[in-house]
Amino acid sequence: MAAQLRTRDYGQMLDLVVAVLENEDVDAAWHVMARQLLDSLGCDSATFSHVRVEEGTGAVVGWAPEPLSRVVDGLVQRRIQQRHPLLEYGLSETEPVNIADICDGWRNTNWYREARRDFGVTQQVGVPLTQVNGNMCVALLGRRGDFMSHDLTFLRRLQPVIQTMGHHLAEMKRLRSVGAPAVAGDLTPREATVLGLLAEGLTAAAIARRLAISPHTVNRHLERIYRKLGTNNRVSTLVVARAEGLVA
Repeated sequence: MAAQLRTRDYGQMLDLVVAVLENEDVDAAWHVMARQLLDSLGCDSATFSHVRVEEGTGAVVGWAPEPLSRVVDGLVQRRIQQRHPLLEYGLSETEPVNIADICDGWRNTNWYREARRDFGVTQQVGVPLTQVNGNMCVALLGRRGDFMSHDLTFLRRLQPVIQTMGHHLAEMKRLRSVGAPAVAGDLTPREATVLGLLAEGLTAAAIARRLAISPHTVNRHLERIYRKLGTNNRVSTLVVARAEGLVA
Protein backbone atom coordinates (compact mmCIF):
# COMPACT_ATOMS: atom_id res chain seq x y z
CA MET A 1 0.00 0.00 0.00
CA ALA A 2 1.39 3.39 -1.00
CA ALA A 3 2.29 5.79 1.78
CA GLN A 4 0.06 8.84 2.25
CA LEU A 5 1.46 12.20 1.28
CA ARG A 6 1.21 15.23 3.53
CA THR A 7 0.11 18.76 2.74
CA ARG A 8 3.76 19.81 2.98
CA ASP A 9 4.65 17.34 0.22
CA TYR A 10 2.27 18.99 -2.23
CA GLY A 11 3.61 22.37 -1.20
CA GLN A 12 7.11 21.20 -2.09
CA MET A 13 5.90 20.02 -5.50
CA LEU A 14 4.36 23.43 -6.11
CA ASP A 15 7.59 25.11 -4.99
CA LEU A 16 9.50 23.12 -7.61
CA VAL A 17 7.11 24.12 -10.40
CA VAL A 18 7.16 27.79 -9.44
CA ALA A 19 10.96 27.82 -9.11
CA VAL A 20 11.45 26.39 -12.60
CA LEU A 21 8.74 28.44 -14.35
CA GLU A 22 9.95 31.71 -12.82
CA ASN A 23 13.59 31.01 -13.63
CA GLU A 24 14.72 33.03 -16.66
CA ASP A 25 18.09 31.33 -17.10
CA VAL A 26 17.44 28.17 -19.13
CA ASP A 27 20.97 26.89 -18.59
CA ALA A 28 20.52 27.03 -14.81
CA ALA A 29 17.02 25.55 -14.73
CA TRP A 30 18.08 21.93 -14.14
CA HIS A 31 20.18 23.19 -11.25
CA VAL A 32 17.10 24.91 -9.83
CA MET A 33 15.12 21.67 -10.16
CA ALA A 34 17.90 19.60 -8.59
CA ARG A 35 18.19 21.91 -5.60
CA GLN A 36 14.45 21.65 -5.00
CA LEU A 37 14.67 17.85 -5.08
CA LEU A 38 17.68 17.82 -2.78
CA ASP A 39 15.86 20.01 -0.27
CA SER A 40 12.52 18.18 -0.50
CA LEU A 41 13.95 14.70 0.00
CA GLY A 42 16.98 15.50 2.10
CA CYS A 43 19.23 14.10 -0.61
CA ASP A 44 22.97 14.57 -0.98
CA SER A 45 23.23 14.06 -4.76
CA ALA A 46 21.07 14.35 -7.86
CA THR A 47 21.93 13.56 -11.48
CA PHE A 48 19.88 13.77 -14.68
CA SER A 49 21.15 11.54 -17.47
CA HIS A 50 20.19 11.44 -21.14
CA VAL A 51 21.23 8.04 -22.47
CA ARG A 52 21.42 6.59 -25.96
CA VAL A 53 21.79 2.98 -24.93
CA GLU A 54 22.45 1.35 -28.31
CA GLU A 55 25.03 3.97 -29.25
CA GLY A 56 26.68 3.75 -25.84
CA THR A 57 26.63 7.53 -25.47
CA GLY A 58 24.86 10.16 -23.43
CA ALA A 59 25.21 13.19 -21.22
CA VAL A 60 24.71 13.85 -17.53
CA VAL A 61 24.44 16.85 -15.22
CA GLY A 62 24.70 16.49 -11.49
CA TRP A 63 24.84 18.19 -8.10
CA ALA A 64 26.04 17.07 -4.66
CA PRO A 65 24.78 19.68 -3.77
CA GLU A 66 27.00 21.99 -5.86
CA PRO A 67 27.38 21.40 -9.62
CA LEU A 68 29.57 18.41 -10.47
CA SER A 69 31.85 18.34 -13.48
CA ARG A 70 34.89 16.11 -13.03
CA VAL A 71 32.99 13.37 -11.21
CA VAL A 72 30.23 13.00 -13.84
CA ASP A 73 32.53 13.38 -16.85
CA GLY A 74 32.13 10.17 -18.85
CA LEU A 75 29.74 8.76 -16.24
CA VAL A 76 27.02 7.70 -18.71
CA GLN A 77 29.43 5.83 -20.95
CA ARG A 78 30.95 4.10 -17.92
CA ARG A 79 27.54 3.06 -16.60
CA ILE A 80 26.57 1.66 -20.02
CA GLN A 81 29.77 -0.38 -20.15
CA GLN A 82 29.16 -1.58 -16.59
CA ARG A 83 25.54 -2.47 -17.45
CA HIS A 84 24.10 -0.44 -14.58
CA PRO A 85 20.76 -2.03 -13.56
CA LEU A 86 18.86 1.26 -13.83
CA LEU A 87 19.49 1.39 -17.59
CA GLU A 88 17.85 -1.98 -18.21
CA TYR A 89 15.10 -1.17 -15.73
CA GLY A 90 14.35 2.17 -17.41
CA LEU A 91 13.84 0.51 -20.80
CA SER A 92 10.80 -1.41 -19.56
CA GLU A 93 9.63 0.11 -16.26
CA THR A 94 8.42 3.56 -15.22
CA GLU A 95 8.12 3.39 -11.41
CA PRO A 96 10.72 5.08 -9.16
CA VAL A 97 12.83 2.34 -7.60
CA ASN A 98 15.48 1.77 -4.96
CA ILE A 99 18.64 0.70 -6.79
CA ALA A 100 19.27 -1.88 -4.04
CA ASP A 101 15.97 -3.56 -5.02
CA ILE A 102 17.06 -4.17 -8.63
CA CYS A 103 20.70 -4.89 -7.90
CA ASP A 104 21.81 -8.08 -6.13
CA GLY A 105 24.40 -7.44 -3.45
CA TRP A 106 24.19 -3.65 -3.82
CA ARG A 107 26.77 -2.95 -1.12
CA ASN A 108 29.30 -5.18 -2.83
CA THR A 109 29.12 -3.53 -6.25
CA ASN A 110 31.36 -0.98 -7.92
CA TRP A 111 28.29 1.26 -8.27
CA TYR A 112 27.87 1.40 -4.49
CA ARG A 113 31.56 2.04 -3.91
CA GLU A 114 31.66 4.82 -6.52
CA ALA A 115 28.47 6.43 -5.20
CA ARG A 116 29.91 6.47 -1.69
CA ARG A 117 33.30 7.73 -2.84
CA ASP A 118 32.12 10.38 -5.30
CA PHE A 119 28.87 11.58 -3.71
CA GLY A 120 29.09 10.41 -0.09
CA VAL A 121 25.81 8.47 -0.42
CA THR A 122 24.92 4.92 0.61
CA GLN A 123 21.51 4.57 -1.07
CA GLN A 124 20.17 5.68 -4.44
CA VAL A 125 16.75 5.79 -6.04
CA GLY A 126 16.18 5.92 -9.79
CA VAL A 127 13.35 7.80 -11.49
CA PRO A 128 12.75 6.92 -15.17
CA LEU A 129 11.53 10.05 -16.95
CA THR A 130 11.27 9.28 -20.66
CA GLN A 131 12.09 6.34 -22.93
CA VAL A 132 11.73 6.44 -26.71
CA ASN A 133 13.33 3.85 -28.99
CA GLY A 134 16.14 3.08 -26.57
CA ASN A 135 16.85 6.73 -25.78
CA MET A 136 16.03 7.55 -22.19
CA CYS A 137 16.22 10.19 -19.52
CA VAL A 138 16.59 9.12 -15.90
CA ALA A 139 17.10 10.89 -12.60
CA LEU A 140 19.26 9.31 -9.90
CA LEU A 141 18.99 10.63 -6.35
CA GLY A 142 21.26 9.60 -3.49
CA ARG A 143 21.59 10.13 0.22
CA ARG A 144 23.14 8.72 3.37
CA GLY A 145 20.35 6.51 4.67
CA ASP A 146 17.49 4.53 3.19
CA PHE A 147 14.69 5.81 0.98
CA MET A 148 11.38 4.88 2.59
CA SER A 149 7.97 4.12 1.07
CA HIS A 150 6.91 7.75 1.64
CA ASP A 151 9.87 8.96 -0.46
CA LEU A 152 8.94 6.65 -3.34
CA THR A 153 5.31 7.76 -3.17
CA PHE A 154 6.43 11.38 -3.25
CA LEU A 155 8.66 10.71 -6.29
CA ARG A 156 5.86 8.80 -8.02
CA ARG A 157 3.60 11.84 -7.72
CA LEU A 158 6.41 14.21 -8.65
CA GLN A 159 7.56 12.17 -11.66
CA PRO A 160 5.10 13.65 -14.23
CA VAL A 161 5.90 17.13 -12.88
CA ILE A 162 9.61 16.61 -13.58
CA GLN A 163 8.76 15.23 -17.03
CA THR A 164 6.62 18.26 -17.86
CA MET A 165 9.29 20.64 -16.57
CA GLY A 166 11.81 18.83 -18.78
CA HIS A 167 9.63 19.41 -21.85
CA HIS A 168 9.25 23.05 -20.87
CA LEU A 169 13.00 23.54 -20.49
CA ALA A 170 13.76 21.78 -23.76
CA GLU A 171 11.34 24.03 -25.64
CA MET A 172 12.68 27.19 -23.96
CA LYS A 173 16.21 26.22 -24.94
CA ARG A 174 15.19 25.41 -28.52
CA LEU A 175 13.27 28.68 -28.89
CA ARG A 176 16.25 30.55 -27.48
CA SER A 177 18.45 28.94 -30.15
CA VAL A 178 16.24 30.24 -32.98
CA GLY A 179 16.20 33.78 -31.66
CA ALA A 180 13.16 33.92 -29.38
CA PRO A 181 13.66 35.92 -26.16
CA ALA A 182 13.85 34.09 -22.85
CA VAL A 183 11.07 36.25 -21.39
CA ALA A 184 8.97 38.50 -23.58
CA GLY A 185 7.89 41.78 -22.01
CA ASP A 186 5.51 41.16 -19.12
CA LEU A 187 5.06 37.51 -20.07
CA THR A 188 6.20 34.75 -17.76
CA PRO A 189 8.78 32.26 -19.12
CA ARG A 190 5.97 29.72 -19.60
CA GLU A 191 3.82 32.21 -21.50
CA ALA A 192 6.81 33.20 -23.64
CA THR A 193 7.35 29.53 -24.49
CA VAL A 194 3.69 29.11 -25.49
CA LEU A 195 3.85 32.31 -27.58
CA GLY A 196 6.99 31.07 -29.32
CA LEU A 197 5.32 27.79 -30.25
CA LEU A 198 2.22 29.67 -31.39
CA ALA A 199 4.46 31.73 -33.70
CA GLU A 200 5.76 28.49 -35.20
CA GLY A 201 2.22 27.63 -36.31
CA LEU A 202 1.37 25.04 -33.67
CA THR A 203 -2.23 24.63 -32.59
CA ALA A 204 -3.22 24.59 -28.93
CA ALA A 205 -3.42 20.79 -29.08
CA ALA A 206 0.05 20.56 -30.63
CA ILE A 207 1.50 22.93 -28.03
CA ALA A 208 -0.08 20.79 -25.32
CA ARG A 209 1.58 17.67 -26.72
CA ARG A 210 4.93 19.41 -27.06
CA LEU A 211 4.89 20.66 -23.45
CA ALA A 212 3.15 17.57 -22.03
CA ILE A 213 0.29 19.62 -20.60
CA SER A 214 -3.46 19.70 -21.28
CA PRO A 215 -5.01 21.81 -24.09
CA HIS A 216 -7.09 23.50 -21.37
CA THR A 217 -3.87 24.68 -19.69
CA VAL A 218 -2.56 25.96 -23.01
CA ASN A 219 -5.76 27.92 -23.57
CA ARG A 220 -5.42 29.50 -20.12
CA HIS A 221 -1.89 30.59 -21.04
CA LEU A 222 -3.19 31.99 -24.33
CA GLU A 223 -5.91 33.96 -22.54
CA ARG A 224 -3.29 35.60 -20.32
CA ILE A 225 -1.08 36.32 -23.34
CA TYR A 226 -4.01 37.94 -25.18
CA ARG A 227 -4.82 40.06 -22.13
CA LYS A 228 -1.23 41.23 -21.68
CA LEU A 229 -0.81 42.08 -25.37
CA GLY A 230 -4.25 43.66 -25.69
CA THR A 231 -5.42 41.20 -28.34
CA ASN A 232 -8.23 38.68 -28.61
CA ASN A 233 -7.18 36.11 -31.20
CA ARG A 234 -4.21 34.22 -32.58
CA VAL A 235 -3.61 36.36 -35.68
CA SER A 236 -3.66 39.75 -33.96
CA THR A 237 -1.52 38.34 -31.15
CA LEU A 238 1.20 37.27 -33.56
CA VAL A 239 1.05 40.60 -35.37
CA VAL A 240 1.57 42.49 -32.10
CA ALA A 241 4.19 40.05 -30.85
CA ARG A 242 6.27 40.36 -34.03
CA ALA A 243 5.89 44.13 -34.10
CA GLU A 244 7.20 44.34 -30.54
CA GLY A 245 10.00 41.88 -31.20
CA LEU A 246 8.60 39.28 -28.84
CA VAL A 247 8.96 36.45 -31.36
CA ALA A 248 11.35 35.88 -34.21
